[in-house]
This record gives sequence, C-alpha cells and structure tokens, in this order.
Amino acid sequence: MKIQTLLCSLFFVSKVFAADTTTVTSPDGQTRFGLFLRQHELYYTVTFRNTTVIDASPMILSVDDRLLTGNVTIGAAKRYTINERYPWHGVHAVAVNNCHGATIALTGFTLDVRVFNNGIAFRTVVPGAKGAVRTPDEGTIFNIPGGSEIWYHDLTMHYESVYSKKDISALQAGEWVAPPATIRLPQGIYASVTEADLVNYSGMALEANGKQGLVLRLAHRQPVSYPYKLRYSEEEVKRTLRLASITGTITTPWRVVMIGADLNTMVNNDIVQNLCPPPDPKLFPNGIETSWIRPGRAVWKYLDGGGAGTPEVMKQFSAQAAALGFEHNILEGFWEKWTDEQIRDVVDDGKRHHVGIWLWKHSKELRDKTQRQAFFKRCHDLGITGVKIDFFDSEAKEVIDLYTAILQETAVYHLLADFHGADKPTGLSRTWPNELTREAVKGMEASKLTDRAAHETTLPFTRFLAGPAEYTVVHFGERRKNTSWAHQVASAAILSAPLLTYAALPQHLLDNPANGLIRLIPATWDETIVLPPSEIGQLAVFARRKGNNWFLAVMNGDQPQKISIPLSFLKGTGYKASIVKDNPDSTNAVKLEDGTYTQKDVISLRLSSGGGYIAMFQDLNNK
Repeated sequence: MKIQTLLCSLFFVSKVFAADTTTVTSPDGQTRFGLFLRQHELYYTVTFRNTTVIDASPMILSVDDRLLTGNVTIGAAKRYTINERYPWHGVHAVAVNNCHGATIALTGFTLDVRVFNNGIAFRTVVPGAKGAVRTPDEGTIFNIPGGSEIWYHDLTMHYESVYSKKDISALQAGEWVAPPATIRLPQGIYASVTEADLVNYSGMALEANGKQGLVLRLAHRQPVSYPYKLRYSEEEVKRTLRLASITGTITTPWRVVMIGADLNTMVNNDIVQNLCPPPDPKLFPNGIETSWIRPGRAVWKYLDGGGAGTPEVMKQFSAQAAALGFEHNILEGFWEKWTDEQIRDVVDDGKRHHVGIWLWKHSKELRDKTQRQAFFKRCHDLGITGVKIDFFDSEAKEVIDLYTAILQETAVYHLLADFHGADKPTGLSRTWPNELTREAVKGMEASKLTDRAAHETTLPFTRFLAGPAEYTVVHFGERRKNTSWAHQVASAAILSAPLLTYAALPQHLLDNPANGLIRLIPATWDETIVLPPSEIGQLAVFARRKGNNWFLAVMNGDQPQKISIPLSFLKGTGYKASIVKDNPDSTNAVKLEDGTYTQKDVISLRLSSGGGYIAMFQDLNNK
C-alpha cells in the first residue's frame, strides 16, 4: 500500500493500551510508549501521568516505495537502561540521560524506543548490504488530542519566522509546521515534537492533515524555502526535491516528543542531546571541556553601525570586547578583502585582549571538499578561533551531509562553529561540542518584526527547546520595536547560547547605564529555573545560577501586567542585588537599584507592555 493511500484510510483507534501492546515505561513510571498492531499495521501511542499525549497514530516507513510498516509482525523486545550524567554548555552544567529503552524486532527492520521521565523517542533501523543504495520515506503521524493548543510557524522562511498560536483543530490540511512544535494539552501538560541525531538523512518537518494530526515529511516533500530559492540555482532547487538515497543500513533520526508538566521541565529537557553520541575522544580528549572549546560572548559589527569593516575598526571592536569582558569578535564578509597579513594582525591583536576572532563564510563556497579543507586550514594557520557559516536554508540530505563534514573538519583544525541561515538543532552539539550555536530563528536581524515583545516571550518555550539559537540579543535602537531597554538586557540572560552574540555596538553596551550588569551575564549556566508566572508569548521569568550568583530575568509580552516573584530559588541566607528595571518615563532608559534580599522575600513588578527586569543576586557569604 502506498503511503498516501494509507494516510487517507486512517480510522479511530482506542486510546487505551491493549493487552497485546508492547510497552516501554520511563524510570519513574509516569511516561509510557505503546506499540501495537491494527489490522497488521503499526501504531503507537504516548501517555504521561495517565493522560494521552499522542493519540494512537500510525508509524509509516517505506523503502524504495515499498511499505515496511504494513503487514508487519511485532517480535521480541530487547530492553536496556541508560543512566548517565555528562557536562553540558547551556541551561545547566550537567545533563541527565536516564531512560528505559527497547529494541523491538519487526518484520524486516528494528524499532529502537527510549522513554524518559520527560518524553519519548523512537527510530527505525533497516539492515542493508554494505553497498546497497536505497531510498527511504516516512509518513508517521503524531495525532494530537482534541482541545490542545499549538505554537508553530511554517517553512516559507525556513526556520526564521514568527510563531502562531492555534487550537490543534484549527490547523488546516496542508499547513506546514517547523519543528520543534510546542503543544499544550487541555490538562495543562506541555509537549514538543522534533527530531534528534540528524545525520546521513534528510530533515523532518510536519504537515497538518486537517484531522489534528501532524505528518512527518522528509525534505523532498517539503516546500523549498524562499531563502534557498533566492540564493541557489534552479538545478540546485530541483535537487532538494529528489528522494534522498542511503547506502547500506538505513538508520532514521530519532523522532522525539518532549513532555513536561510545566515550562520549567520543558526548558530543562535534555532529551534531544541525550539521543546523540558523545564526542570522539580522539578529536575532543576532554569532551566538551577540551581546552579549545571556549564558550562566551561576542561583539559583532553588523546591525548597529560601527564604521567601515577595516582591520583598524575590528581592532577597536576587540578592545571594546575586552572592556566588556567578552571573549569573541565575529567578522562578517568584509574580511575577505583583507590580506592574510592583515587578518593575522587582527588575530594577534585580539589575542592580546584575550578575544578570539571569527570569520563569516557562505556555505555554498564550502561544498567542494578541497576548497572547504583549504579554507579551514587557512583559518587554523591564521589563528582564527571560529567560523560563522551561512545560507544553508534547506534540510535536503546533501545539506545535512555538509553540516557533518564541516563539523568533523573544523574539529580537526580546532575551529569553533556557528551556523547561520541554518536548520533546527538536533542535539549534535553533544557529538560535536565545537558547534556553539546556530541561528534557525527570526532574530534581531529581522528589522520588519514589529511585535518583538510577544516574539521574544514565545521563543524560550518553542524554538529554544531544541537547542540554543543565535538570536543576536540586545539592541537599544529602533530594532527593539515595542520592548524596553530593560527587556533587552534581560533577553541576554533568557535567549542564551554558548556563543552569545550581541547585536548592539560594543560602544553602545559600554555607554549604557546597565553596562555593569551586562558585563556579568554569562553565556552558559549552572542551573535554570523557569518560574510559574511564565506564559508562552506573554511572559518569561527565568532564575539562572552561575557559580554562587543568581540572575532573575524577566521579559514581558505586549500586555501590561503586575506580577509577584518569590525568591525561594535563592539558596543562601543573604544576597546583595544589582538591579536593572524599566524607567516608567521612557522605554529607552533604565532605573538602577541596589538592595539586599533573602529567599523569604518577594519581588513585585508592575510591567509595562514590552517591559523587563533583570537582577544579579550575589551571595554575601560566598563572594
């Protein structure tokens, strides 16, 4: 049976786990994945705390246009457990990977399932001869329970769009949904659908079927994004629409459903990176803590003036980065007009300031292996810290393969990587810790975005669930639209990334009254707590710890509101606070305050539309 025929013949399946269901349960027993047959076709369902998260849904996989998931028999399940901790750069310093898994024998292939306390994942493995070339396709459905809400955007601008919120029943057949798609069930439980460990395969997007289902679609079935059409030839566009071939064994990426009782659980979810292999010790002797892996904050001359892109100007940027305590200086394409001597001079000057230099490059110029490796060797020989590679704009397998080649080759040359014009992250910064961030977000570059307040309070609970994004935080000029200066400063602590690039001219950061606190906002965190007043698209309230210091950051959406925040997250007995808050008389000004607090105190805020607040709490007993 063809995939399209099967999709059109779906019928209602009971939500209850049948007696013949193969079940995998999370370590805490609260999350369950069930696999069963309905008229010899493969179905699955997911529950959390006895609440259905994914209604009974068909798994659909074909190879060379032959359906593998029909007329199938479920065989034995080989069960296993993973329980590990590993260091991480992001929302917390230690990631937790604890799950129950099962490899389930099916007719002609194997299903690998992992169930965590906060979500599930599954992938298929189809054995094949070493030289066999085959073309897989998928149409697995994620049936969402009625009454659920979904936050999503389409694929027109690839991953650089504004999220919409709809009832799941309002999604029309044919609407496209870019992962991760965040869902709130009627019971208040959250979920997010995405993928992990995307290698040697084409990327996944979701297509609404008009029946509350999200259908998994590979790149050849997805609409070609406007940016790709803009930058690539007609022949290159046509290639993205061809079914991708796999040589040998076919291993799909993990299909992931993150689950949480609240937004804090969602933001602290480690599943996406947990599903990726650890780093190769030959390339990364100390894993993510290898000496040349250097997270930090970056200055960037692009969105806020700063003069011509000359070596002397870039030296000024490095000096100003050092004055801010920042670690990196990202150079756009103007560097390509310089000689190697000029580049080396800027690099050496940066080293004197303890500031690393990054170079921008168009990904199209790196598709040829010889040219790519020559560029990376040149960067290495010149002392470059990292490369910012742009304009991928597609999830066709040839583009995914390019990411893998770039990450492997930059690792060899000890270069950090930042992907711009990029696809969603799928956790591979665990395997390749030299990837510090990627864009895949409608960020500060989007000058026409008028409601930045709602957008910036949506992103922490949607796009950022898949991994860090290069939003290019903090702007004090017109680009901030309907947000205040305090909101912008707070964004650096909420829209965070291991490479935290600032949009504002470094001199503007130095001149801002909030510069004292700006200097202290880190790029990585030891602990993150999303506090209960938070609501997607309305309010983001984050408590984050670095060492003994806590930061409380608040970004408000487009509606004024009054909130109270208990400081119970503070662990010590007394704290000195440095505070940046809104000036009630002007959105392009801030009020600075100092105070002392304990964990018994409550902070009350009256937030204007697009307002913000950020405070650093220094433990008086552990300075």
